[in-house]
Formats: sequence, C-alpha cells, structure tokens
Amino acid sequence: MRELVVDMFSTLDGFGDGGPQSAAYWGYDGPGLSAWVERKLAEDHVIVMGATSYRMMAEIVQEGDDPSFVRMAELPKLVFSTTLTQPLSWANTTLVDEPLETAVPALKQLDDRPMITLGSPSLVRSLFDAGLVDRLRVMVFPTMHGREGEGPLFTKLPYKQLTLLSNEVIDDRLISLEYKVN
Repeated sequence: MRELVVDMFSTLDGFGDGGPQSAAYWGYDGPGLSAWVERKLAEDHVIVMGATSYRMMAEIVQEGDDPSFVRMAELPKLVFSTTLTQPLSWANTTLVDEPLETAVPALKQLDDRPMITLGSPSLVRSLFDAGLVDRLRVMVFPTMHGREGEGPLFTKLPYKQLTLLSNEVIDDRLISLEYKVN
C-alpha cells in the first residue's frame, strides 16, 4: 500500500514563502540542495498537488530549462481540483475532482509508489485535516522571518504526534527532517 508524503520547505520559524528575502530558497540554493532534489526526483513516486500549484508549475516547466523538469514531466501527477478541466497541458497528469477523503484512500490501494506533495499548502491542510498524511518531510532553511512573516506553515494544521524517521544535513546549512505521522 502506498503512503502519502507531505514535503515542506520552511524557515526555522515555520514560514514557507519567500517573505522579505524572496530569493529562491531564501538564498540557500546550492549543489547539496540540487543533489537532494535530484535524488528525490529519481525515486519512483506520484506527484500530488492542488490547482494553484499545478497552474504555476505547468507554466514554469513549459518556460524553463531546468534538468529536473524533464523528470517531473515523466512522473505521474495527480491534481486535486474542482476548478480545472481536462485536458491538462502537463504530460502524465490526471485530474482528480472527487473528494480527497474518498479519493486518497482508494489511490493508496493502487500500488506501492508513494504519493508526494508538491507545494499546495491548502491541499496539505486538507490532507492533514482528513488524517490522510503518512509521513512529513521538512527541509529547514537557516533563516527566520520573525515579525516580518505572515501565516506560518504549521499554524492551521491539526495537532499530530510525529516520530522522527531520519535527518540529514545538506551543504552544512540545511536540515532535512522526515517524520512518521502517528
């Protein structure tokens, strides 16, 4: 049975947007992060996202030349949306317009490839609220938004007990933490 994994990039104080320093990855992009992304993309999985992330990523992928975009196009993608309509422009993308409370448990029965979120904070909140998340991976960047930030990532999520499965230091700057959601 497949698992649903939520990936989040976060500042130390829990913010997920670019905030006042809007450079990509808060200015901490580097060879270690690129290698981590490539390693994760190489794993067999299904990408899960909402309509807003789909619209943004489909546009970026069509206009960009990042080597990871080829792999992202190859991977199967599930887009949860009641506002998008077929056909979707991004290759290997399936539109899921049924309630996630029934769709995700059925999708988990299909095979062993994990479903991994891409962006989609609203979808992530809904998945947590429905108790459908199996694992949480957080990439922590060494920056804080402090008083300049708005709406930390974790504020609207339900209370969950987590068990640490792994941790990894990347480029001596970033920390990847992986948890089982209990």
